[in-house]
Amino acid sequence: MMRALHQEVYGKPEDVLSVREVERPDVPDDGVLVRVAAASIHVGDCFVIQGLPKVMRPVFGLRRPKSAIPGTDIAGTVEAVGGSVVEPKPGDEVFGNCTGAFAEYAVASASELVARPAGLDFESTSALGVSAQTALQAIKDHLGVESGQKVLVTGASGGVGSFAVQVAKALGAEVTAVCSARNAELVRSIGADHVIDYTSEDFTRGEERYDRILDNVGAHSMSDTRKALAPDGLLLSNGAPVGGWFGGLGNPLRGMLWSIVSKQQARPFISTYSQADGQALKELVEEGKLKPVIDRVFPLDDGPAAVAHVASGHTQGKTIITMGQSAD
Repeated sequence: MMRALHQEVYGKPEDVLSVREVERPDVPDDGVLVRVAAASIHVGDCFVIQGLPKVMRPVFGLRRPKSAIPGTDIAGTVEAVGGSVVEPKPGDEVFGNCTGAFAEYAVASASELVARPAGLDFESTSALGVSAQTALQAIKDHLGVESGQKVLVTGASGGVGSFAVQVAKALGAEVTAVCSARNAELVRSIGADHVIDYTSEDFTRGEERYDRILDNVGAHSMSDTRKALAPDGLLLSNGAPVGGWFGGLGNPLRGMLWSIVSKQQARPFISTYSQADGQALKELVEEGKLKPVIDRVFPLDDGPAAVAHVASGHTQGKTIITMGQSAD
């Protein structure tokens, strides 16, 4: 048996999540059983727990979640492996992607695990999941950021944004971070060259034009956001209000249509887990170019409150759930 964060119906995290004793998962022939030390929460977990947007319920589960244990991002120690698994081995310390992360044990595919970065504790290592991979793929692959380019990141102090600022800076960009005044010092400490306080200044009405924009918030219309782009600039939409049937699909779709008739380009974006990107993040950490920003750490017993904290918005970096294993 093991303890896990559990849900049976869709709803607000604080209403539908509870800590329960459940069966420890079996290890398939090609699987890896990980004793979870820490799991990080990303905003997508909050949407899945609520079954939003509703158009995605055929994927999540029509009437109730297909997986009763939410979460995808883990760090921990390999407990056992299936018969066909060569690497990793029992005792190895790893991080990566799985189903059912918010539990004392979770099963992952060997192809979704990477060795824990040297010198990084389990809590911070668990943060190198969906949010970090989203930032890396957005900045490096989809925006193609190059040295000397002017890059603007909205939601810069959040889970994806705090990684995006650092990745863009590592690639040599001049980075402008959009966040609230209370987070200005934080984003400067991780590499932002300029900070815009969205509570007192609207970047779409300023004179500066940016080669690349990563929009993690979706607070402005597409027509307004494009005013901040250089004539041949590129906008990537990674955030919008999510609710109802279709969530925030309007802006990305309008951007795709606008791109047909303009040199400025706008694209929607959905990240996918990649072991190679996990390895790249590990290397950036070990090179001193990337450091996860940790907002709060909750024990498993306070898991419902931890997820509700992320769902409320305005977190600084990542929120972590620990399972009781030593973080050393």
